[in-house]
Amino acid sequence: MSQQGPLLVVADGGRPAFAAALDQAQMFPLIEASFADAARAVAQVQPSGVLAEMSGADPARFAALAKEIGACKPYLPLVAVNAEGALPENAIPFAASDGKFDRLPLRLRAALRIRALHVTVLRRLRREPASQLPDTDPAKDATVLLIGRGGAFPALSVALGERMGVVGAFSIEAAANHLNTRDLDGIVLGAGFSARVTDAFLTVLAEDARFRNLPVVLTTGELAPTYAMPNLEIIRGEPADIAANALPLVRQRAFELQLGRTLRAIDAEGLLDPHTGLLARSAFDRDLANAVRQTLADGGGLSVARFGFDPPNSRAQLDGARIISRLMRQMDFGAVQHDGSVIVVLADTDLRDAHGIARRLSSVMRHTASGRRGERSDPSMTVATLMPGDTASSLLARLCDRPARAAAL
Repeated sequence: MSQQGPLLVVADGGRPAFAAALDQAQMFPLIEASFADAARAVAQVQPSGVLAEMSGADPARFAALAKEIGACKPYLPLVAVNAEGALPENAIPFAASDGKFDRLPLRLRAALRIRALHVTVLRRLRREPASQLPDTDPAKDATVLLIGRGGAFPALSVALGERMGVVGAFSIEAAANHLNTRDLDGIVLGAGFSARVTDAFLTVLAEDARFRNLPVVLTTGELAPTYAMPNLEIIRGEPADIAANALPLVRQRAFELQLGRTLRAIDAEGLLDPHTGLLARSAFDRDLANAVRQTLADGGGLSVARFGFDPPNSRAQLDGARIISRLMRQMDFGAVQHDGSVIVVLADTDLRDAHGIARRLSSVMRHTASGRRGERSDPSMTVATLMPGDTASSLLARLCDRPARAAAL
């Protein structure tokens, strides 16, 4: 893979051991610098990636370097090798397995692909001034799947929930269902599973192209070098430390998905919302009016479903919108409204079938939690169907006048 610039290797104790693995993988040129000169080297060299040997490094100097790198555009990957303690949000952890660094080139190449994607998005945005990249921190919108059992599960759930959304699973079977029904930014595999079960789970993830680049954090056991997963990492310690060091990997993945949604919005010439993947409100209003007119003229069914969220819980609104964007049928379309609710238009659907579809979407949303107290996305749900003489405005007015809790339907 070609690089957009040299790689900067930062260490205070001479050439670090991991540099040999980069040489063997033919990832060059490598430029070496001390922590005292690292910030100046970043400005002068303009590297495509920075790797820091953390053994014996000054945490304050590394934190300053991470802050400097975090402000760079396009995205500049920072990999912290053999780090101890909590890392800055943009420092990707890497722990050598048995003193070997065979996995480091994989980790770095995965990060460089995201940098190349960011370069592409920035270039396209210069030609499409009507579109823009969301300015929110990707980590605030991220959702991880926490799998585990035992006494450590609640503490780890709280520690992760303070930083990102959390979906819990007590079994591998439940985890597989979540992987197939929602966009996730990472997996944290806790205690409670045998080495054989863990090996089978990781093998399946590595063989599926959808999940191969997904960040996977192991909190127990040993890390086998046989899984071709660039973002597989083992992080031990207290729940707060695990959550803090898992965050950079999750944040990077969330940023990658954000870039992908932005590219799709650019390709759609502004008709898609890059934050959720649903239609922009103006495009939704136009398509709904056309759908109502055609249904009344040609016959058939048309229903609409509204999912309302607690106004203070903006995270629940975002999670719900993205879940709907992923799970709704290809013939359907939806958009986030001014009040934060999501309205989905269900084509060729009567009232009974629309209730069934809406209930299934709601049931997925209720499994997502975020915040210190595990606040859940439990939307209110309203369904209405098109009647003779309706217009788009009257259909939406009837929909918003009949609130009902999803759990009661």
